[in-house]
Amino acid sequence: MTAWVGLTGGIGSGKSQAAAEFMALGVPHIDADALSRCLTADNGKALTAIRETIGVHVFDSESRLNRAVLREEMFRRPQTRAILESLMFPLILEEICLQQARYSDEIYGIIDVPLLVENPPFLALVQRVLVIDVDETTQIERVKQRSGLNEDEIRRIIDSQAPRRERLLHADDVIKNEGSLAELAQKIQCLHRYYIHTLKL
Repeated sequence: MTAWVGLTGGIGSGKSQAAAEFMALGVPHIDADALSRCLTADNGKALTAIRETIGVHVFDSESRLNRAVLREEMFRRPQTRAILESLMFPLILEEICLQQARYSDEIYGIIDVPLLVENPPFLALVQRVLVIDVDETTQIERVKQRSGLNEDEIRRIIDSQAPRRERLLHADDVIKNEGSLAELAQKIQCLHRYYIHTLKL
């Protein structure tokens, strides 16, 4: 039976790079964000429900979901976020479970969920929680460099996520990621060896 490690971290923490390092080691990887994008892509399973509950104004003239408009509305109207999450989370959970079943003979796998600690149903799918951790200053600088967002926009995103302290309270394992990519890769390799040794049934 495969043991599942929930991978999480705040925006700009380097969680995606950590996931890539695990994948390079051959570890199964399930990406909740990628599943969400598939569900809301053209002809995605979630589009009809979004149109009916949130409204046609978050779609463009070609009936494609306008992610920028939807994102802005979620920040302005918390109830929109709650509605979207109530629609999306059961679909994402279903897709994750389907993918987990494909890797039933592996020692362990990674489930990559940005909002892992905020959502108990996702926590219930994993046996361990791995947090990629950086301080807030590092988060802001990294997101500025990669996205062009201003500091107020970045802080707004940070505030919408679980506080750093809360993530760390849920963590079984923590990787500090204030250094180089090479340092992160080395830490992932060490943790991989630990997981192979301790999670093997």
